[in-house]
Amino acid sequence: MSEEKEHTVSEVKTKRTRRYVWYLVLVMGVVAIMDQYLSFVETVAIPQILVEYNLQASQFAWWEAVYFIPTFFIFLLNGLTDIIGRKFSILILILMMGLSSLAVVYATPSFHFFMVFLAIITFTTVSNMWTIPISEEAPAQKRAKLVSIVYGVSLLPFAAILPLIIDSLGLSWKWYYGVMFLLMIPTVVLWMFMKETTRYEIIKKERQQGIRKRHFYGFGVINRNDIKYLLFSAVIWMCWLVVSLIGGKYIGYYFVTVHGYPQASWLMIFLGILILMMVGSFVGGWTMDRIGRKNGLLIGCLGLGIFMSAIGLVPFSMARLVAPVTGFFLGFSYTWIIVYIPEIFPTERRGACMGWTTTTARASYILGPVFAALLLEWFPTMEWFWIATGLLMVVPILLVFLFHPYETRQQELEVIEAQR
Repeated sequence: MSEEKEHTVSEVKTKRTRRYVWYLVLVMGVVAIMDQYLSFVETVAIPQILVEYNLQASQFAWWEAVYFIPTFFIFLLNGLTDIIGRKFSILILILMMGLSSLAVVYATPSFHFFMVFLAIITFTTVSNMWTIPISEEAPAQKRAKLVSIVYGVSLLPFAAILPLIIDSLGLSWKWYYGVMFLLMIPTVVLWMFMKETTRYEIIKKERQQGIRKRHFYGFGVINRNDIKYLLFSAVIWMCWLVVSLIGGKYIGYYFVTVHGYPQASWLMIFLGILILMMVGSFVGGWTMDRIGRKNGLLIGCLGLGIFMSAIGLVPFSMARLVAPVTGFFLGFSYTWIIVYIPEIFPTERRGACMGWTTTTARASYILGPVFAALLLEWFPTMEWFWIATGLLMVVPILLVFLFHPYETRQQELEVIEAQR
């Protein structure tokens, strides 16, 4: 590595105190809580949505495939981090999640109004923008661990607990979403103390000095190596999202509607799923810091594929036990996505590359609902629904062996950029 690059690494490593890094973990953790809650609460809300708007599950899935088309433009949100900085991009993300959640309560007189705001919510939750500040400020030796802590905190089981409280208060199911507006307010207060990341400040200074080119959403600076890792990461993320979308969303439908399981009893299972997802994320981060990103991904994908398929293979009484274990591997495997994708791209175009990766992976938001609709029509009792979903995780495993991705464990971001 050049003397100039070594100087940059040294400057980055000495800028932030341990206390600030943990503050940043807290702030991004709260942002991630909003993200993950809004991602998972639909699992609880689907039975009420179907009743409210007089829909079949397959009809709802088809409409989602249409309304989620705008998620292909997520690069516009992620790419802002390279243009206006990490801090103010995070503020935009917070406001979009909170205000659209409130709109679900007060501005959805019909199904299609609801779908517009659900699409906006989904647009924000697919960005994973909150991973960038942590990736750039965390020490290399603990990067996976700290990112996984943020993700693990986001999996605190509010999506299983808050609907019970909202129901007990006699409020509409729409407040399942609206409650995130209330969380938005303290989140903005916490955000006010956030600093721009040191690495972005260095890039900004170098742009002003003419050392680096300014760019607009990566055009003119993204190279062939970036595209290679962009496509590799996007396909893996796409597979995970399809499994998460159709498995996560319809597990509640499987228990409550298909098998007539009581809503309160289902929420206890959902609570178990979220708790084990949280445990899986912590274990995933620790594992990837110890044995590497590649090995961690393989373990997570294999476990997720086996246990997702097992939901359809075992008797229903056993499915209640298998579902939470599936949650463990769902969290474990997702840790690779939030750790590896931000760190594999150079700092000057990290947001843009993540945005294009996310945009490419968004095909899952069309393919997932279409796949779900077809499976629900073909297999209304859903046993083969789970088997077919689990088999999708074979794709990432094969891709890792074919691609041989660069191992980033315990390496500074500047070293990764130079050697990948």
